[in-house]
Amino acid sequence: MNILIVGLGSIAKKHIRALDDLGIHTDIVALRSSDTSQPLEGVQSISNISELIKTPDFAIVSNPAPLHLQTIEKLLPLQCPLFIEKPLALTLEGIDDTIKKIEEAGVKTYIGCQMRHHPCLRHLRETMNIKDCTIKSVTVYDGSYMPNWVPDKDFTKTIRVSEEVSGGVHMELIHEMDYVYWLFGNPENIQKEFKRTGILGVDIIDDAHYDLAYSGFTATIDVNYIDKTAKRSIQIETDNSVILADLLAGKIFENDQEIFSTDWTMREVLKAQMQYFLEALEKEIPPLNSVQEGLKVLQMALQ
Repeated sequence: MNILIVGLGSIAKKHIRALDDLGIHTDIVALRSSDTSQPLEGVQSISNISELIKTPDFAIVSNPAPLHLQTIEKLLPLQCPLFIEKPLALTLEGIDDTIKKIEEAGVKTYIGCQMRHHPCLRHLRETMNIKDCTIKSVTVYDGSYMPNWVPDKDFTKTIRVSEEVSGGVHMELIHEMDYVYWLFGNPENIQKEFKRTGILGVDIIDDAHYDLAYSGFTATIDVNYIDKTAKRSIQIETDNSVILADLLAGKIFENDQEIFSTDWTMREVLKAQMQYFLEALEKEIPPLNSVQEGLKVLQMALQ
């Protein structure tokens, strides 16, 4: 496959690894704004789309989120499907115009929110039929310590500490908002609270709380960069049970009894996501989580 990648940071390299894990033969070209003198093995670097020799089978948009919309518009003339790393953008400005251009071009799009492919979340959605339960409350949590994300580097030198580039914890961890939307749909109302605790010594939104009001229950989402003991979970209280999915451990408990487990790591989740995307292209079906759906999730995160 001929693949174009815009941006060659850590997440782009994970997508390349997912392709390798799937045993896909790839010719990868990376469009990069800088550091073209430092190539990645097996990847050709270019500085302008005009340097492309072959039309890509698809393109991965994995440069910083503030550049996504302009990048998408530059890629539309290639008429290839777009795998767009989350979030779609950091603001709502200009999105409607870009989506209109995508629709006019007839280009397939997919927003890379890989948690939809986590076995525990898929089990909740596909096997347990949670929408048929009488839900009383939903509690979602994703907390970790930003310095531990890059233990071999100075985290203050990474783009995540720049709010202009990463948007803050609610954008970096928009996965939680995405899978709540995927599981439960649009809420009737959203209340939010963002905090700059200063605990990390950087000026950025590092703690975010949402209350999503659905008919009959409220879903709370808490995400942060400041929990030194990493935790990632969703708890669903129904009229007759409490279901807890520990997404880091890969286990689901119902009334404290383990009912499901997986040994998948995030590497397998990313591999499953890429496999899904490639199968959607092969079958010529619209991938789930298009830019239209990505916009809905972004609106939920920002409103």
